[in-house]
Amino acid sequence: MAWQKMRGILKNVHAAYGRNLLLANTASSGGLLLVGDLIEQKREGAKKIDTNRSFRMFAVGLSQGPPHHYFYMWLDKYIPGKTKQMVLKKILMDQIFAAPFFAITFIYVASLLEGRTFSQCWQEFKEKFPSIYLFDWLIWPPAQYINFSLVPSQYRVLYINFITVIWDVFLSYIKHREGEKCLEIESSDKCAQQNR
Repeated sequence: MAWQKMRGILKNVHAAYGRNLLLANTASSGGLLLVGDLIEQKREGAKKIDTNRSFRMFAVGLSQGPPHHYFYMWLDKYIPGKTKQMVLKKILMDQIFAAPFFAITFIYVASLLEGRTFSQCWQEFKEKFPSIYLFDWLIWPPAQYINFSLVPSQYRVLYINFITVIWDVFLSYIKHREGEKCLEIESSDKCAQQNR
């Protein structure tokens, strides 16, 4: 009985990824960033889920879905094939162009949703990008090697979104860790500016 239900769910997911690929990729990006944030909030020991924070992370995920969708389509069109050379080219394109783009849009969209100014977003990006980009190089090249060499193209964003749950826990931690610092030094000008 359970196996039949699981087959039915998988059949529906397959159908969605055939008919509504952009919508499915966008929804999975938002939903799995939400899951990553909920895991991070629990890891932080939150007694009550910060629903505003989770909603912002969901919205950020939705904003990242379409660029991921079109980026993978572009890679398959202009760097076709699954040979080792083509896979390595795709990984390099992902790390050199996509990773910085998604890091900056993540920080900016999340910070703007918190009510920060563009200059505050830029300051936060400068502070957090080195950590994000270093961790990016540790997790994504091996994950993308599997993605580009084994995963059918229509499921690439879905695969990445599942790997992204781990990534999203890290991003949520990086994004929200300044809140802990602000509690410790509540009177500092930096925290006052960040909380405006």
